[in-house]
Amino acid sequence: MAIFAKTIDHGSFRGAARELNLSPSVISHHISQLEEHLGVALLYRSTRNLTLTQEGEKLLAATRKMLEAVEGELTDLAASAGEPSGSLRVTLPSVLTHSNLLQKMAHFSVLYPRIQISLDVSDQRKDLINDGFDLAIRMGAKAKNSANTRKLFTVTRKLVASKSYLNHNPPVTEPEDLKNLSWITLLPAQNTPHVFTHLDGRSVKISPNTQISTNDVQSSFQLAKHGAGITITPDFLVAQNFESEEMSIILPDWKLQAVKVFAAWPVNAPKDGLIHLLLNHLGN
Repeated sequence: MAIFAKTIDHGSFRGAARELNLSPSVISHHISQLEEHLGVALLYRSTRNLTLTQEGEKLLAATRKMLEAVEGELTDLAASAGEPSGSLRVTLPSVLTHSNLLQKMAHFSVLYPRIQISLDVSDQRKDLINDGFDLAIRMGAKAKNSANTRKLFTVTRKLVASKSYLNHNPPVTEPEDLKNLSWITLLPAQNTPHVFTHLDGRSVKISPNTQISTNDVQSSFQLAKHGAGITITPDFLVAQNFESEEMSIILPDWKLQAVKVFAAWPVNAPKDGLIHLLLNHLGN
């Protein structure tokens, strides 16, 4: 049908053949096949002219509508051919929803509207491969150094407690005093010692005296706020939730080891695929 329309546009088999890069005999053959299939004559042929039959005029009108629709779709496809599209499944700890990570995710979705993102927000560590994720955002004191991991940023932390809790316990002036207090710790690290470093360079390692353990950083902060004990909280969460009249930062002259936020992805992920496109955006 497209060949038929081109033949009419050019007024001859030879003209259509030049544009379509075919021979005039092939053009003639396709139109003959179309006439045979429809059981009607579409063209009256002479040595110099082609004249449409009534049936040919009807078919030409229908063919032009078809070609306009196809050309419109092809134009849309060409316009979007260079635009990344597809889907990404990402898992991340819930506490990072309070960092600037989600702001970067939102910006990425605006830049690439044809990419669908599914976020699994949970403090339960998910398996990258078995649970079917394209990208896993992790937190830890040490980020693995491998071909399929990348450090994104670091999170500084504070040791906090409610003022009412501290008022009912011996004063804390040195890290050793923390051994006598009740700790609210995260389950994966409830028995992990914490290193405190003073501004003058001194370092002390303290093992927490855990009374309450939880798998959610936000829960530990709320428990501390209600007087259950002391807990370690990311600075960005402290900044958003800290109420000076209720909470205190313990040992402000001592720094805790920062936690690294890093990404992990399947080893066989394409280097120029969507995963690395998102990685590069999150790392900026």
